[in-house]
Amino acid sequence: MILLGTLVNAAAIIVGALLGRLLSRIPDSIRQTVMQGIGLAVILLGIKMSLGTENFLLMIVSIVLGAIVGELIGIEKGLNRLGQWLERKLGGNKQGSVATGFVTATLVYCIGAMGVLGAMDSGLRDNHDILYTKALIDGFSAIIFSSTLGIGVLFSAVPVFVYQGLIALLSTQIYNVVSQTTLDAMLVELTAVGGLMIIAIGINILEIRKINVANMLPALVIAALGVPMVGWLSKLFL
Repeated sequence: MILLGTLVNAAAIIVGALLGRLLSRIPDSIRQTVMQGIGLAVILLGIKMSLGTENFLLMIVSIVLGAIVGELIGIEKGLNRLGQWLERKLGGNKQGSVATGFVTATLVYCIGAMGVLGAMDSGLRDNHDILYTKALIDGFSAIIFSSTLGIGVLFSAVPVFVYQGLIALLSTQIYNVVSQTTLDAMLVELTAVGGLMIIAIGINILEIRKINVANMLPALVIAALGVPMVGWLSKLFL
């Protein structure tokens, strides 16, 4: 079953978020310290991912163009509106808690190499080991996120399922479009660009500065498309 790994991943987030609500009475001082620790760990993960780029210029161009496209489309506003709709339907411990939990968790769980690689492995080989591992990580982190950011974390399971499910289904045809070498290069740059966005998420968690990370999401598409384009230009002019 191609979507089995994605289903397990989404289910792990839901279970983790529900368990996290049982820990919602943790004192605010402990929550704040825990979130600061998570923020630092997220930034470190992002740095490690972004340093893997093999084309620094492409990474910069992807982020800049992606941010412009995202701002014009209004992705961040759309996610926030969806979170606020959930807020009105369910309520929260404080204003914006559901929206904040939903947006933050959605970005953390959707941006990264494991989701892309795992979903592709599910589609190409019907192997779900990577997504099973991601499910464990996401499930445990959902406990922490939900206990600090609220029940909105639970609803991030929906975009995770849609995002990874689409990649799994589309990947069954990917070798008809690109070679294995090109695909590997695309994943390297996707991971690097995603790493920059992970760093931005960590900065948001630490409340250093508000960065509209969701509006940078088109950078992933630009980075992926940029790899074969750079290869084509290199052959043309060199």
